Amino acid sequence: MVPPGKTIGVLGGGQLGRMFAHAAERLGYRVHIYEPAAGSPAGEVAALETNAPYEDVAQLRAFAEGCAVVTYEFENIPTEPLRQIEGVVTLHSPWRVLEICQNRTREKNWLRQHGFPHVAFLEVAADGDLAAAIQSIGMPCVVKTADFGYDGKGQMKVGDAGAIAAAVAAFKNQRAVVEKFITFACEVSVIVARAASGDMRTFPVAENIHTHHILDFSIVPARVPATVAEAAERLGKAIAEKLGVVGLLAIELFVGADGEILVNELAPRPHNSGHATMDACVTSQFEQHVRAVCGLPLGSPAMTSAAVMVNILGDAWTWQDGRMTAEPDWAAVLGDARARLHLYGKREPRVGRKMGHFTVVASTVDEAFRVARELKAKLHRSR
Repeated sequence: MVPPGKTIGVLGGGQLGRMFAHAAERLGYRVHIYEPAAGSPAGEVAALETNAPYEDVAQLRAFAEGCAVVTYEFENIPTEPLRQIEGVVTLHSPWRVLEICQNRTREKNWLRQHGFPHVAFLEVAADGDLAAAIQSIGMPCVVKTADFGYDGKGQMKVGDAGAIAAAVAAFKNQRAVVEKFITFACEVSVIVARAASGDMRTFPVAENIHTHHILDFSIVPARVPATVAEAAERLGKAIAEKLGVVGLLAIELFVGADGEILVNELAPRPHNSGHATMDACVTSQFEQHVRAVCGLPLGSPAMTSAAVMVNILGDAWTWQDGRMTAEPDWAAVLGDARARLHLYGKREPRVGRKMGHFTVVASTVDEAFRVARELKAKLHRSR
């Protein structure tokens, strides 16, 4: 066990690291952030921040030597340097988990190898015949980069033969995955916490609504039959166990009209769809991650209320001729007792950039969703 008072290292300086640092410090830990760029959201609230490339093994080793345990807040970190420091400090989850989850080809092959339900796919080498793979899987389909994709980046839907040439040009000299396009009833996610002892807890399944491939609303608990939620939780636990996760694992799932569930993506870290746990669960996803990586008893994930989380993007700011003319109407959210505002400390708003979120808590998900939509409309006051 890593007791309170010790230092937890976090690779990555984004908002997930920031919220993790808040949770860790409440439990008495010091947090040391390793992030290539200075002035990161997590670095602003941490006890210490190191700014150096992930590939700088000397700096990474010095960072590791000053920590009792190291985790990460996003998966797009080169794993080769992590292999070189695994004897210096405990990495949770192990770098092998990161290696699988950061590459779509490895991730989907791992799911197939272990018999977990997934979307049909074909992999294409950097010099492979993407057009042939598209025609083989059938249209419509989705082409995705194999490496380091998130929030819809690095993917393209191919609806008909006329779009094949554009996809070939867009993914030239890149390793790619071609997935069958799935018509689904909804998208959900389940976040599993797993301790090194094998003890596991699952947070309530979230229903996720995306706009332009970026999460817009997370509704918790998901509006799905209990049998679907239970199946998602069982599947999440089975995947976390087989991967050997220590910490959190988020599993994004497609739910078919018949209730069938298919794995879309895995993320071995806190997840955007878990933010509602900060305001609506006994233990937040961030505190649970602290508990898991430090070997503390896992907390209760039970909900204290229904909740809906709304992402706040840079689109909420108003711009004219390159000049910001209005900030979002923060008072609209702060004036409602059912809402909780969380901003990430990012200095520059940009379209599509996650700047914060707010959560609405209520006695029912229908009420929370209604209020969340109303407050989002007020937040974008110039719309």
